Amino acid sequence: MIPIQVDGRPLAGGRLPAVCAPLVARSRAALAAEAAAVAAKRPDLLEWRVDFFEAIADPREVLAALSDLRAASAGIPILFTRRCQREGGQPIALDEAQVLALYEAVAASGGVDLVDFEMGNEAAHVAQVRALTRRHGLPLVLSFHDFERTPADAELRARFEQARRLQADVAKVAVMPQSMEDVHRLLGATLQASGSLGIPVISMAMGGLGAVTRLCGGVFGSALTFAVGAAASAPGQIPIEEVRAALAVLQRATQAPTAG
Repeated sequence: MIPIQVDGRPLAGGRLPAVCAPLVARSRAALAAEAAAVAAKRPDLLEWRVDFFEAIADPREVLAALSDLRAASAGIPILFTRRCQREGGQPIALDEAQVLALYEAVAASGGVDLVDFEMGNEAAHVAQVRALTRRHGLPLVLSFHDFERTPADAELRARFEQARRLQADVAKVAVMPQSMEDVHRLLGATLQASGSLGIPVISMAMGGLGAVTRLCGGVFGSALTFAVGAAASAPGQIPIEEVRAALAVLQRATQAPTAG
């Protein structure tokens, strides 16, 4: 079970899972205000979901908003994500070439600490993002999201392995369960991947059925959980305060000596 590294140090001091809060404001002023309010709750990581940002087509405005976000973040690391519409993101007025140019500009700005990109994008685009993140010294999260179902066990394993094969620094798999068996299978695949891939893994089952994975995923090796600071970015996310309280209970219980 491997923690995510940010700037050469383990996120959250190596505690699994670290807690990430998404930022989904649509304007520059609203983003800075959201960041300040969420940072006050002290998540371990902030994720800027730039696909929610109305001025995403203007790189100068994106970089200016990122500068404001960095100033409001109270030193908390920032994960930059454009979630594609195919995997649950917002529709945006950019083609993929423009998205890649935006990733390059953001990475070069020094304003973010990690980058997320879907591994299901075109192979050449994944390779391009892999190259630019290395050039700028940023960890790359390669992600997969299925908002309809939980794939079969073999595919779950293959998705984690695909991220490793594409040279991800972190592998992320998020799925939608239709039963508690799906939740169990996702946790099992996470445990297997966390012990075999050699890189940090992130997993979650979304929606109400999967909410338990956002609390106990770290026990199975998931390095990060997503919690609501101001607004959710995916179904099933739980407020930071409740996640922190539940994690504290789990961590105390799993570290307690076994009774005779």
